[in-house]
Amino acid sequence: MILRCLAGIETPDAGRIVLNGRVLFDSETGINVPICDRNIGILFQNYALFPHLTIAQNVAFGLHQKLPPEQIQEIVTQQLSAVHLETLAERYPHELSGGQQQRVALARALASQPEVLLLDEPFSALDTHLRDQIERQLIDRLQDYQGVTLLVTHNLDEAYRVCHQLLVLDGGTTIAHGPKHNIFEHPQTVSVAQLTGCKNISPALTHGPNQIEARHWQCVLQTVEPVSSNLTQIGIRAHQINFQTSPQASSAPNTFPCWLATTSETPHGMTLYLKLHRPPTNERDYHLQAEVLKDKWSSLKDQPLPWTVYLDPLRLILLEAD
Repeated sequence: MILRCLAGIETPDAGRIVLNGRVLFDSETGINVPICDRNIGILFQNYALFPHLTIAQNVAFGLHQKLPPEQIQEIVTQQLSAVHLETLAERYPHELSGGQQQRVALARALASQPEVLLLDEPFSALDTHLRDQIERQLIDRLQDYQGVTLLVTHNLDEAYRVCHQLLVLDGGTTIAHGPKHNIFEHPQTVSVAQLTGCKNISPALTHGPNQIEARHWQCVLQTVEPVSSNLTQIGIRAHQINFQTSPQASSAPNTFPCWLATTSETPHGMTLYLKLHRPPTNERDYHLQAEVLKDKWSSLKDQPLPWTVYLDPLRLILLEAD
């Protein structure tokens, strides 16, 4: 909906849209710049190519008709060449694969040199084996684009790979924005931590300037950062939980005996559901989720229980209420 409002496809009930100092929409003053004058390119989720037009005609569609034909042809050739589809210019969309259609739609969106390029979940319609390849091609194509690119996605890994800056929305409200590293490594609130994939969050009580009780995990943890008076919860990401094998490790801070309640397998790793301090009573009786690669699991699974788990103070996420 945000992308459609920015592009002018939808009209907001109220508000203001400003692009590089130019007001595109203002409900109070009655400004609503037409779609064709906004200079915004959009790549739709389903690509929205015109089935009755050739690939070249699709790319040319958004170009100003007052341009001389030879200039339009030159732009179309440049755009199709940039996505390596110049030999398919006279074909129709149904003759192309999904990945090729996506590249045509990208060429069409960039042909008019828009100030902003809007990407509406551009990889969601692709098969898994194509997604990585097309994503890489998109990133490469955008290296030469001088405008702003706005990507909407529900895929955290995709957002992290493609974007430098993130804007996190929850229920239509901005709850975080800034460099991706800051948001993933230092989320400020529980909602941001959850939306960026943190699976281990516990209510917390402060025991000292650098000491916290994680109530759901039933343990006291040392922290590196001073504990804020506004702290309400503590978190740690599943892939940042470590296992210690040396006998001396069990006496170090933030190390605890743990038992395995159950596991869940993914193509490249294992999710381990861990109960601290004592054996679980059933597979739903656990405190933490840890994610490990298959080779780590192979070396860990045959070790006798309890294992020793280490919650690195540098990896603990101190969270405030939303």
